[in-house]
Amino acid sequence: MTTTAPRTIAFQGRPGAYSDLACRQAFPGWTTVPCETFADAIAAVHEGRATLAMLACENSLAGRVPDIHALLPESGLHIVGEHFQRVEHCLMGTPGTRIEQARRVHTHPVAMAQIRHLIRDRNLTPVVESDTAGAAELVAGWGRPEDVAVASELAAELNGLTILARNVEDAAHNTTRFYITALEPADPPATAGPLMTTVLFSVSNTPGALYKVLGGFATNGVNMTRLESYMVEGTFAATQFLLDVEGGPESAGLKQALAELEFFAEQFRILGVYPQSPFRRQVPGSQRLAG
Repeated sequence: MTTTAPRTIAFQGRPGAYSDLACRQAFPGWTTVPCETFADAIAAVHEGRATLAMLACENSLAGRVPDIHALLPESGLHIVGEHFQRVEHCLMGTPGTRIEQARRVHTHPVAMAQIRHLIRDRNLTPVVESDTAGAAELVAGWGRPEDVAVASELAAELNGLTILARNVEDAAHNTTRFYITALEPADPPATAGPLMTTVLFSVSNTPGALYKVLGGFATNGVNMTRLESYMVEGTFAATQFLLDVEGGPESAGLKQALAELEFFAEQFRILGVYPQSPFRRQVPGSQRLAG
């Protein structure tokens, strides 16, 4: 039998990545386990190297994270929570560097697309790296004032870099949502507060199939916060959907809506029932879809 390392949480990325920061904020005092890929983070849970995995699923600017849609349904993991992480990009360089000395900025391509104003205003040459924390590691290793990185404050701290400017992102609402996953499903207590339910289902490629499946949510007053679609095994014959809805399966409205979904869907599976993040109550309506 595999013995799970207690109070450990895996994430995709290098130490200091935003996923690492999300783990530390959601689970203070836990040991974070960096993994090269999302598949490696999932494997860390199965192999007992981590209790949980923090998996990015969508970003308010970049949209969904495609890898999770491909991996999560067959991962054998259950969603037991969610976490919203504000992305606050910092410009950083080696100690003693002045911002006027910067010539080249290194970061992940998604982050690069979020700092266009900085690149233009500082006349910097963008250099794409595999991830933000990795860019910080490279800059620290080179020790050149003309090379700077954009990453998290945590990445600067872990790599001994000096922060030259904070919040250099173009948009102030840059936020990433994560699924917190585990081997066993959650059983939220009655005191957990508002719940979320994530469902995976597929429908045939016929007229009205999706309408029939989703109609029960509208008629039973259930709000959908996310609906994503993707082809099954690369074919056009059927489409698979991942759906996030407010509420738990035992609540009257959602129970009836799920019953209707299961009746009309070709396949149906609940991936997780878990407490809503407090973030949803801080920004009412911002995570809601019409439904």
